[in-house]
Amino acid sequence: MKFDKDIVNRMKRIEGQVKGVIRMMESGDDCKDVTTQLTAIRSAADKTVALIVSRNLERCLIEDIHAGKDSQDAVNEAVQLLVKSR
Repeated sequence: MKFDKDIVNRMKRIEGQVKGVIRMMESGDDCKDVTTQLTAIRSAADKTVALIVSRNLERCLIEDIHAGKDSQDAVNEAVQLLVKSR
């Protein structure tokens, strides 16, 4: 699957956040501040997973419709990916 630029950019922002948290930990920043940043990272990652799954589902459904296939398999796969990500 080819990932859109906006998804790659989201991942780069998450990478930057992770590096920032590592710097905070190494410099002995307050635990509350570190936890706040980790929560933001988790939220960003969750949103990115949801976006990837939804776009994948959309593409699979379009391909299945064009191929005359039952799209239920694509829906089931997307649901499993979402469940797995939690």
